[in-house]
Amino acid sequence: MTVPPDLRARVRSWIEHDPDPDTQAELSGLLSAAESDAAVLSELADRFGQRLEFGTAGLRGELAGGPNRMNRAVVLQTAAGLASYLIDSGGHDAVGAGTGRGGTVVVGFDARHNSDVFARDTAAVLRGAGLGAVVLPRPLPTPLLAFAIRRLECVAGVMVTASHNPPRDNGYKVYRGDGSQIVPPVDAEISSRIDAVGPPDTIPRGSDLQVLDESIVQAYVDALAQLPDPAGPRDLALVYTPLHGVGNDLVGQCLVKAGFAAPLVVPEQARPDPDFPTVAFPNPEEPGAMDLAMALAASTGADVVVANDPDADRCAAAVPTERGWQMLRGDEVGALLADALLRRGVRGVFATTIVSSSLLARMALDHGVEFAETLTGFKWIGRVPGLAFGYEEALGYCVAPDLVRDKDGISALLLLAELAAALKAQGRTLLDRLDDIEQAYGVHATDQLSVRVADLSLIAQAMQRLRASPPAQLGGFAVDQADDLSAGSSGLPPTEGLRYRLRENGRVVVRPSGTEPKLKCYLEAVVPVGAGGLGAARRIAADRLAAIRRDVATAAGLTVE
Repeated sequence: MTVPPDLRARVRSWIEHDPDPDTQAELSGLLSAAESDAAVLSELADRFGQRLEFGTAGLRGELAGGPNRMNRAVVLQTAAGLASYLIDSGGHDAVGAGTGRGGTVVVGFDARHNSDVFARDTAAVLRGAGLGAVVLPRPLPTPLLAFAIRRLECVAGVMVTASHNPPRDNGYKVYRGDGSQIVPPVDAEISSRIDAVGPPDTIPRGSDLQVLDESIVQAYVDALAQLPDPAGPRDLALVYTPLHGVGNDLVGQCLVKAGFAAPLVVPEQARPDPDFPTVAFPNPEEPGAMDLAMALAASTGADVVVANDPDADRCAAAVPTERGWQMLRGDEVGALLADALLRRGVRGVFATTIVSSSLLARMALDHGVEFAETLTGFKWIGRVPGLAFGYEEALGYCVAPDLVRDKDGISALLLLAELAAALKAQGRTLLDRLDDIEQAYGVHATDQLSVRVADLSLIAQAMQRLRASPPAQLGGFAVDQADDLSAGSSGLPPTEGLRYRLRENGRVVVRPSGTEPKLKCYLEAVVPVGAGGLGAARRIAADRLAAIRRDVATAAGLTVE
């Protein structure tokens, strides 16, 4: 067994120009081992089979050497491609509304492995290209980066984070000058610039980097602390976990400045730790991720549990019930926040995505405000003109788009605390308010069939199977309409996905995850509350969801866990 000559040449060339001695040594060892180990040869071929794709989520991948992984060489070339695009676009068109401070880009980073290194490398390349570059003072939440872009009037922003991905991953998100994420065709234009960049060790790098002081952090805290009504109740016992991420410091500051007591923080998860030792996946949606927080809440008699993911752009919540602590679904938290804002009289556009509950549309209609539906992801929600509130079922909420035009787990947490305290003062809970909403609009039960794969071809096969043999019915209900979203649908841009509308008030959306190796199927069943009451409607909805789930899995050839 030998390494093919063309692969050997590509690996050796990459090693020669790799600026990081650690990944140089790693690749040299792999190249030697690949001469006698088929598994190592396969790994090497994968690392050099293509470049890590730059898309609307920027970059995201495993930390390791080679062009198909996250490393300093890839980040340097990405930054150079971004700089080229910004310079040639003059800081205008799709990236931002003007050059602001002479074309300055603000760069942020979380506490993952190498995030600080990638941030400094990015800023150095931007400076080497003649752009302004400022770096946030320390590991901080992603929404603070989105806030800083507009606060500092920057032309763009870069956040080094892999959000809730596994510990060995890192990523790279690019923002427009208006504080929202890039969307097509900007991603493709930047990607083409990256492809044209030469070897990473030849890229000019500046050394005069400006690191911002804590005033930008304080400005964010001050702005968010003003969101809750200062006259509202503040009696609330809150348990909080940042899941080993960067949210703890700012969450505590915001809550106290807004008049709440400091939260009781899960001690095992309070400090940033890029290895995330207490969770299998640092995502509050994953089973077990919030177990420590709910156990602490049960032992202390807390009112609510709240959590952020590691970069604090998502917010999760759990509440006590007669059967123990219960996680709220992202759609439930979205409905609670939307209802609170609508009751407050907030006007503007209320938006959510095609995979989120249809409940928001009914609430917006009832309150006489405009509703918008977008593709999945805050890169689309953030672009909605006149946005007043936006959310997606994956625990992302934008409650103050004038401050952060992206999902922000800290501002959402503040408004959820405000609502919980107001309800507690009335002798009621978040679950009571959810009952009110369902009584008014019907039960909108949602669920998700999510399958993680090691082989990405399995996702493509499932999508191909569904296109070749579309289901005529799901859960015993006829499919009234089937939309292939790759061709565009209802005025939405094309995206890889399928949507099925069911005759009896239900829908299914199937799509590959944009950030993880998963196929996701989003299910909804809508049941009016009749003479049998709320409990009966919920049981009917649960049965429908279970039946839909089974049929979707069968149609896609998936194994239901």
